[in-house]
Amino acid sequence: MVQNLNALIGFEAAARHLRFARAAAELHVTPTAMSKLISQLESSLGVRLFHRTTRSVALTEAGQRLASTIGPALQQLRAGLDEVGAEPAEAAGTLRINTSYVAWKVLLEPRVREFNAKHPRVKLDVSLENLAVDIVQRGFDAGIRPGRGLHADAVAVPLSGPQRLVVVGAPSYLAKHGRPKTLEALLTHDCIRQRLGAERWLEWTLLSGRKPVTLAVQGRLIVDEMRSALSLACGGSGLAYVFESFAKEDLARGAVEVVLPKQALPREPFCLYYPSRRQVAPKLRAFIDFFRARGR
Repeated sequence: MVQNLNALIGFEAAARHLRFARAAAELHVTPTAMSKLISQLESSLGVRLFHRTTRSVALTEAGQRLASTIGPALQQLRAGLDEVGAEPAEAAGTLRINTSYVAWKVLLEPRVREFNAKHPRVKLDVSLENLAVDIVQRGFDAGIRPGRGLHADAVAVPLSGPQRLVVVGAPSYLAKHGRPKTLEALLTHDCIRQRLGAERWLEWTLLSGRKPVTLAVQGRLIVDEMRSALSLACGGSGLAYVFESFAKEDLARGAVEVVLPKQALPREPFCLYYPSRRQVAPKLRAFIDFFRARGR
């Protein structure tokens, strides 16, 4: 039983990292021992769980099915052990958070040092990804995104006030191409668009009077991250649509200016979301209380 559990723990780590060496380092075993553990599990199950080459590792269909089951189960087990192992009034253990670079820069980075000092027994494991992921399947304790992320039924806790998305451009770009004075004028400009997925885009929604209007902007540049869009805008490559709080430093130093500020639309706050109110671990409760108090 213990041997099977160790094999499943090894499989879950390898499925998360898709690199045996990194999974081995996490579990403090050698890569050879990790490979042997996975081979033994595959042999006992009678199926191949990974496609392995000298350059890459990928889950097979059977491996994907097992990972979707084992990941949440082991996460719940770890949460239970962390809660039992910690003193009732003290948060402890590893807290795995999935979020975007924007939320990291705006909310977490300025306050992580203070959080670590206040809760020295909590180890923060932060994964930065542009797209929201299934935190349960991937074994995260919580995610931070605008609104609820992927989970319509998740518990969502606001960590900030409403966030404004604004159109920004560099002084050099505005001097060369003119400053748009109407929403319609934006349609004639080089707008840096952001992809949110295979067929999803960050929509440029602004106010026309009191009514939100989504514009079909065009441009020669498409990026996957808001920081790339902002960086390109600072360099004069076009107009970008970004969170005002994220662009705060560049706005303060004059690298970009807000275009049509009165048409900017307040959007959802950044929220921390997690699957259930039941048995909220002290480490997660400590994180929620700390960042909620400082993020408004």
